[in-house]
Amino acid sequence: MPLIIDGHNLIPKIPGLSLQAIDDETQLVELLGEYCRLSRRQVEVFFDNAPPGVPRARSFGRVTARFVRAGVPADQAIREKLVRLGKAARNWTVVSSDHQIQAAARAARATVLSAEAFAQELQKTLEASPPKPDAPEDKLSPEELESWLKLFGVEQKDD
Repeated sequence: MPLIIDGHNLIPKIPGLSLQAIDDETQLVELLGEYCRLSRRQVEVFFDNAPPGVPRARSFGRVTARFVRAGVPADQAIREKLVRLGKAARNWTVVSSDHQIQAAARAARATVLSAEAFAQELQKTLEASPPKPDAPEDKLSPEELESWLKLFGVEQKDD
């Protein structure tokens, strides 16, 4: 089930993220990207107060970030998205702790999940994922190291 997320409502609910950070939206999109990769879900996250010149929508794999122009609240954009979805809204989950957004989602028959509950789900999903393998290190044998040192004219000191 795809998600519609009220981005600025979710950010303060995630440990380590803050609305005061200059790159708070980027940090959230990165976390959501990893969440989507692991859970195979699709997300549309809405942010309000987009500065002039910022594209209205940008895709990051399974995450679409929608930047709503200044003067129009993201809440309104989310409600409009639900209206455009029509009956298909019942196939979406809306993530927000804003009571007006939750009411609009329920009216559209979408599933509602609080920002706090989703933040916990996000953390559990990210923590449960196996660590990404590090790039293998190519270690030089002592002979190879000595050869390279000689090539570059570096003398090895014995300690």
